[in-house]
Amino acid sequence: MRHCVLLLSLICSLQVGAQRSDVNYEEKEVPGYNLPELLVSKSGRKIKNTKRWEKVRRPEILKLFQQEVYGKIPVEIAIDEVVVHEQAGDAFDGLAKRRQVELVFRKDDKKLNVEILMYLPQTTDKVPLFVGYNFSGNHTVADDPDIRLTESWVRDNPSLGIVHNQVTEQSRGAKSERWPIRTIVEAGYGVATIYCGDVDPDRDNFQDGIHPFSYELGQFRPGHDEWGTIAAWAWGLTKAMDYFETDTEIDSSQVIVVGHSRLGKAALWAAALDQRFAMCVSNNSGCMGAALSRRQFGETVGIITHAFPHWFCENLTKYSSREDKLPVDQHMLLALIAPRPLYVTSATEDLWADPKGEFLSAVEAGKVYRLYGQEGLPVTEMPEPDNPAFGTIGYHIRTGKHNITPYDWLQFIDFANAHFKLEELSENRAWFSFQD
Repeated sequence: MRHCVLLLSLICSLQVGAQRSDVNYEEKEVPGYNLPELLVSKSGRKIKNTKRWEKVRRPEILKLFQQEVYGKIPVEIAIDEVVVHEQAGDAFDGLAKRRQVELVFRKDDKKLNVEILMYLPQTTDKVPLFVGYNFSGNHTVADDPDIRLTESWVRDNPSLGIVHNQVTEQSRGAKSERWPIRTIVEAGYGVATIYCGDVDPDRDNFQDGIHPFSYELGQFRPGHDEWGTIAAWAWGLTKAMDYFETDTEIDSSQVIVVGHSRLGKAALWAAALDQRFAMCVSNNSGCMGAALSRRQFGETVGIITHAFPHWFCENLTKYSSREDKLPVDQHMLLALIAPRPLYVTSATEDLWADPKGEFLSAVEAGKVYRLYGQEGLPVTEMPEPDNPAFGTIGYHIRTGKHNITPYDWLQFIDFANAHFKLEELSENRAWFSFQD
């Protein structure tokens, strides 16, 4: 059996490798395309005001993404119990308060534990909050010996001491460069993170995580139009939001959902589904995140559904190498976040994620922001690297590779400051100013 699994894995790797060898990285090879209309309803009626957008077009688009891309969430699952494992007031040399909370979900004989790690500024005021997933466990985001180690399945990474799909102390703080917690807290924001595998392990399994909670008798995987892993991750973010609304130290009206790469896709979908999120940040989210699929530049629908079929609903496979037949494109996903602030980022060496496609998607989404009297993205030509453009939609392309860096976080904070007007809030907070 083990040999069969290894052979299957090798075949899949060869298939993905073959597809990557044919990837288009030339702008001149981008096919001609027509984007689906944002502001024309299914019946052909033009959408000219926010009332028609909210009552007609937005629900149409949301339903299409549910049916054809991410999958619908087939059952309501509420938090059964909240367990507070720790409330400490002396993290980061007394700069922050650390809290570790576990959300418990139960159904019949099934139980799922989702742990949230939070660092909050030392203040009695309610604070705005960044929330996002991490890839390998909460303990990887900071070199803090008091962060609980995840017991969930984690992809093996022997260089970090992750073997047999279990973490060890060796991986503590391994991804701290992606989470500049001290900087975020000094700016007056809280930061919360969740290991994505607590909600749904990132593997084509569907037998662990939250998915089995929705199965009927005899069902072993989601239906063709039901939630894949990205939708499950988005669901987990909405459950975290349920908790934040009960936390007396968090301003639940100023919660910013942020995500990098595949977790950026999840952040976008969570913000589209749940309008309680006040702002969304998509960092290098690429194909089926912020980038336009019809450009067929870098990663494509065909590649992503072969390599990661569990991320999406089964229906998306119909559009492999047929992006022009998709009834939606990603500018429509970004538009679902209007009129809330949206920040989209790219990186100069991350052609796989199609930086130009991410930028053009953000430009197109501005049509809906303008219905609300908002500026959208204030430029129509890609800015130079490391020169952010801020409207109600923000964008930057950073010098470097596929990653989330302290530079990115400085821009997220600056963008949030502009929209949340933090300078008008309590002077008791230790606000931190930044220079480009």
